[in-house]
Amino acid sequence: MKLSAPIIYGLLLSILMVSAPHADHLPLWVSALAAMLLGWRAYLAYSGNPLPARWLLITLTLGSVGAILASFHTLFGREAGVTLLILLATLKLLELRTVRDAMVLIYLACFIIITNFFYSQSIPTALFMLATLLAILTAWIRLQTGTLPFKPRLREGNGEAVGYLAASPLWGLRIASVLLLQAIPLTLILFVLFPRVQGPLWGLPQDAYASSGLDDKMSPGSLSKLSLSDAVAFRVTFTDKAPLREQMYWRGPVLWEFDGRTWTPGKILRTAPPRLDGLSSPIDYTVTLEPHNRTWLFALEMPTQISVPAGLTYDFQVHGKSNVTARLRYTAHSQLGYRANAEENSLQLQRAQVIPRQFNPRAQQLATEWRTSLQSDEEVMRAALGYFNREGFQYTLEPPLLGMHTVDDFLFETRKGFCEHYASSFVFLMRAAGIPARVVTGYQGGAYNGLGNYYIVRQSDAHAWAEVWLRGRGWVRVDPTAVIAPARVQSGLAASVPASDSAALPFLARTQSPWLLKLRLNLDLLANQWNQWVLGYNPERQFAFLTRMGMEEITWQKMAFTMMGGVGVLVGLFALLMLRRLQAQHADKVQTAWLRLCKKLAKSGLPRAPHEGPEDYSVRVARARPHLAAGLQELSRRYIALRYGKRHNVQALREFESMVGAFKP
Repeated sequence: MKLSAPIIYGLLLSILMVSAPHADHLPLWVSALAAMLLGWRAYLAYSGNPLPARWLLITLTLGSVGAILASFHTLFGREAGVTLLILLATLKLLELRTVRDAMVLIYLACFIIITNFFYSQSIPTALFMLATLLAILTAWIRLQTGTLPFKPRLREGNGEAVGYLAASPLWGLRIASVLLLQAIPLTLILFVLFPRVQGPLWGLPQDAYASSGLDDKMSPGSLSKLSLSDAVAFRVTFTDKAPLREQMYWRGPVLWEFDGRTWTPGKILRTAPPRLDGLSSPIDYTVTLEPHNRTWLFALEMPTQISVPAGLTYDFQVHGKSNVTARLRYTAHSQLGYRANAEENSLQLQRAQVIPRQFNPRAQQLATEWRTSLQSDEEVMRAALGYFNREGFQYTLEPPLLGMHTVDDFLFETRKGFCEHYASSFVFLMRAAGIPARVVTGYQGGAYNGLGNYYIVRQSDAHAWAEVWLRGRGWVRVDPTAVIAPARVQSGLAASVPASDSAALPFLARTQSPWLLKLRLNLDLLANQWNQWVLGYNPERQFAFLTRMGMEEITWQKMAFTMMGGVGVLVGLFALLMLRRLQAQHADKVQTAWLRLCKKLAKSGLPRAPHEGPEDYSVRVARARPHLAAGLQELSRRYIALRYGKRHNVQALREFESMVGAFKP
């Protein structure tokens, strides 16, 4: 069968819709080549020109595979695999001749749909993929009904086929929509009752897990770039009253070693487990962490317990057993008032005083002067904070570039920086003065969503602060940023940066419009519910939900039998409805009106015999009651014309029904 132009356009639309979302993360040449191939095939379908020769297609295919290999250095993995699928699908359009070729394209489109969820599993992505599936189903229906370009025209009244009408262009779309709607109940049953397993059903290549959020390295400008992202890092629900915003320091990677520009964790020393003495009431909360492809988990300083398999390092970092490649939900227990490692290992203290002596001589000299003139470590610490406070330092998202001596340039020249500049320079000054200190990165604060009673911590809340070790007090948090820009800690990033920098922030992060803020919170609440109950529907949540529904002693066998039973009942109901529609008789309005007339005459003593037609019956009644002859003959004539005529008029039917209603024997 030769494929018609509408079918070809439907297939083109299907391939375009499954491929378009990948344009953001695939190389530009791939998107350009795919767009060119789609446009070329659309032109051929419009103009009727022949398809390209096979040798040209083979050349294009081999060239595309070679280009993919050159770009990704492999044909395997997420990026290379998705690129290969998209280019093969668009190239297949250029040899689209038969129904078999069209079916291959439909199967390819259905497979490429899944690849979009490698990059995003949000509600907009799911809705767009649903619309894409509708387009694919419509193309498939038009393909299968390509030999039936007409649909029957039924006679109004008895359902008899009296001719054919051209099928509506939206006919396939309507059928596809009905099929998708019918699939929703089945989908819900399978989703709720299908036995869940821990982890994914199949493995993904390593490049399918993109790293996002905080890194385990910090250099000038790294956190200021991250602060421009509006993406959610995690959400938090507190069991009881939430702490103040300025107490919300979400601890992440701890950085020990400095090479003059970049802070890194350095080598891990095997020491005794950390010791934490609680000085306040503990606080309990639940964190829903977005995947970031790192091992660390975030918790309020200082964490003491966590509900998932994880370890607490000597510097109070929480590390999971593997990289967080899927959304993770855990409960945690923290002490906001504490004494951390008051008896610290001497090797750790020595490590926390090392600086590269060949860098930043002016900062070293300043720290030496403080050390000489001041008595205690606390006084040196206050001197450094006072220096930041009185020397005209500015908090900005766009700090100037720094040279080789990054700390000197910042402290004595530019005096403009973001939180990483202040934390880095403060720790350097402390170490230069002989005080053990280290950099801590993580997040600070969070926006409260009163609609769902939880806090949203975004990538723009990324922060860096310092910790110094003081005798008798252990490791003490010091945040130099709070001295320069206290609004950063108390109200958030948007309230602390100057007006000239606010334009760099995401629009919803800097807007003060009440209805936009409310819209943002509503959308986040919807996304959170989607994450919790759809994407996060794990075995624990499934067990809790089914228990609330009255299913006790749940086993996977019981869930499987219940699921199969539910599917069987639903399919049976659909089958009965379809059979009823097939067996349903269309009411004949003309016949119904005539039988009503015969019933009136039967009540007056003139029943119609089973063998009598309308003419014979009207003649017999006219002989018995001559005064009814004229009216009854007119009704008989109209009935015969409507019932057995080649065409009938709706207006004539209405007049006939009106005359029958007015007829009185």
